[in-house]
Amino acid sequence: MSGLTEQHCEACSAGAPRATDEEKRVLHKDVEDWDILDVNGEEQLRRVFKFRNFAQALAFANKVGELAEAEDHHPAILVEYGKVTVSWWTHAIGGLHKNDFIMAARTDLAYR
Repeated sequence: MSGLTEQHCEACSAGAPRATDEEKRVLHKDVEDWDILDVNGEEQLRRVFKFRNFAQALAFANKVGELAEAEDHHPAILVEYGKVTVSWWTHAIGGLHKNDFIMAARTDLAYR
């Protein structure tokens, strides 16, 4: 696991720059299981996590919620029977920031 899990999110305002293509390429290497998707013109990191049942999926979603609250950076979380879909992006800038890659790495760690 990369050093991303040890980093913290920085405050990000509407004027903050989005991650450059080079930054995304480098950071994505540390969270390879995540897809970079364009959703309504905004890039997002998205990953589907599999579980044996709804209770395990819900417990994981709650862990992700706790991580999000601790960093004041919040994802979209979809909980279904046997799976959780997590999407990270920075709402204030309408795209990806280093914070999103940090939180994706932390989400991966919580899945272990």
